[in-house]
Amino acid sequence: MTDVQTLDRVVIRFAGDSGDGMQLTGDRFTSDSATLGNDFATLPNFPAEIRAPQGTIAGVSSFQLHFANDDIKTPGDKPDVLVAMNPAALKANLADLKRGGLIIADSNEFTKRNLAKVGYATNPLEDGSLVDYQLHAIDLTALTVASVEQFKLGRKEASRAKNMFSLGLLTWLYTRPAENTLEFLDKKFGRDASIRDSNKAAFLAGHAYGETTETFAVRYEVVAAPVPPGTYRQITGNKALALGLMAGAAKANLPLFLGAYPITPASDVLHELSRAKDHGVTTFQAEDEIAAAGAALGASYAGHLGVTTTSGPGMALKSETISLAVMLEQPLVVCDIQRAGPSTGMPTKTEQADLLQSLYGRHGEAPLPVLAAQSPADCFATAVEGVRIALRYRTPVIVLSDGYLANGAEPWLIPDLASMDAIDPAFATEPNGPDGTFLPYLRDDRLARPLAIPGTPGLEHRVGGIEKADGTGNISYAPDNHERMIALRQAKVDGIVADIPDLVVDDPSGEASVLVLGWGSTWGPISAAAKRVRDAGRNVAVTHIRHLNPLPANTGDVLRAYDRVIVPEMNLGQLAMILRAKYLVDVQSYSRVRGLPISPAELAPHLVDVIDGKDAR
Repeated sequence: MTDVQTLDRVVIRFAGDSGDGMQLTGDRFTSDSATLGNDFATLPNFPAEIRAPQGTIAGVSSFQLHFANDDIKTPGDKPDVLVAMNPAALKANLADLKRGGLIIADSNEFTKRNLAKVGYATNPLEDGSLVDYQLHAIDLTALTVASVEQFKLGRKEASRAKNMFSLGLLTWLYTRPAENTLEFLDKKFGRDASIRDSNKAAFLAGHAYGETTETFAVRYEVVAAPVPPGTYRQITGNKALALGLMAGAAKANLPLFLGAYPITPASDVLHELSRAKDHGVTTFQAEDEIAAAGAALGASYAGHLGVTTTSGPGMALKSETISLAVMLEQPLVVCDIQRAGPSTGMPTKTEQADLLQSLYGRHGEAPLPVLAAQSPADCFATAVEGVRIALRYRTPVIVLSDGYLANGAEPWLIPDLASMDAIDPAFATEPNGPDGTFLPYLRDDRLARPLAIPGTPGLEHRVGGIEKADGTGNISYAPDNHERMIALRQAKVDGIVADIPDLVVDDPSGEASVLVLGWGSTWGPISAAAKRVRDAGRNVAVTHIRHLNPLPANTGDVLRAYDRVIVPEMNLGQLAMILRAKYLVDVQSYSRVRGLPISPAELAPHLVDVIDGKDAR
């Protein structure tokens, strides 16, 4: 009988051709780990092309899963296990695999032709080059074809189920429940019995192969992680963002209108919200990014919660409409799920390089609040916060996510909607000026103007993109009025700081001289790196910024409290530059722009060098 070894954590990477079903396989293994109560984080990684050349490195698609019996913050650095469906998958990912790691490779695909495509002169499964790893070269294709023979499928069709065979094998090897995947296959392929049954047969055959073969001396288990009580679900950042927008609209008792144009990696928000028509959500897939933003702003003017979603290229196209929203002082939530640029760049890869565009990428003086989510689950809370600020302060708000958060998944404690604070849109219902007139730019103590839904009797007023006269909103070209209105709009955004919590610094020893400050999705890698630094006997302080404009009131005090401040970013140092300029503190950038999340394994040694004074300044 195979021994069962208990592990604290495991990182598995499934890799193959873009048609091999690696994303589905990884997602299913993640769901089974979630069912067992493991903490987890995922990193899907796939080419932008619908189908890149088969068998090439450019066409490799992978899915990495980190699951553990403790709280984790990242999808892991170096995988413990690599499932390689072809030579390209092996070559593209082998350098990341830990020495001594487990390789499960489909030997059927290691033909001379496929080896030549990726530059292998000899077969690595046979030439001894993988001696430092636990290699299991298995003819997954032949075993899969044999397992579905009863369904009379052609070899090509039958071999497509090899991802399920490998999933069954890994399910056995890591003591995951098989029942959940079988139920999933019943639901997903229920309309086509042959596809359903062949996938189930392949999955069960992979599981049985693990049980009966003698090539695996040990199987493994990772027990559940301790978590606060409550109901949890597996969630991606885009799903959480969609639910957060819905929750914000519900707490404001407003219908939600999404104007969007499909763009990677934001499209899934449109997909999610399009399925929520029964929850008061209207989705409009526009002909382009400009029309999408205009429709959302129009819906906001009509008394809905107007939202538009996009990525970096679309943000550039929406900038004029966002500037119009600034001039109108009209609520609008703009969600930018960042990707690697510039231009088309690397559409399916992650980056944080839209910060300066979000803060300053409009014509004229057009200030607006900017927020950034720190994890897939945090996209929910950040979306709700964006809705609250937009409605309370009558302003467009930019909510930043990125491809890493959008496609990655983690456990999410489902909040109690009833316990969340209500959001009062406070629409005007009666005149507010002399002699029964309505002044659309008469401000409250937050400098926010009243909003009147068109058609409200007695509240007729004029709006548009031309500068407003203070109070009345009439067209004005007066120099002093223009300067006053610019100052008022800036002061309104600056005043949002009153609703922003101070930065909280994690400095367990209280003796750290180095502060690591992050924003957005660097939260996980920074947290993981800080733990490694502390485990190595050094002191380091960590803090994270959600509100990027305005910045928390104590930001300057926090920066000045430390000898060194390091800001890791997936750009060339955009936030670091802003902090240096604003607070005159020698903030130092740690920059990585590779289309991948920052690696804790690389960041931690850098921080140790900084703390020990060994870095070159």
